[in-house]
Amino acid sequence: MLEHYFTCPYCWETISVLLDSSVFKQSYIEDCEVCCNPIQVSTLFVNTELVEFQANSIEQ
Repeated sequence: MLEHYFTCPYCWETISVLLDSSVFKQSYIEDCEVCCNPIQVSTLFVNTELVEFQANSIEQ
């Protein structure tokens, strides 16, 4: 598991998530631990190294 810090797209607070580096590509919804808004998290790992991370609001 890899702890990754990023900025919430709603409240701009720095939060962290635990990422499973054994899963090549992931996309899921995670609630912000500060403001509780839903965030679309997408990751891409190559050889257990995080090469892409996106955290976006799900509002349109």
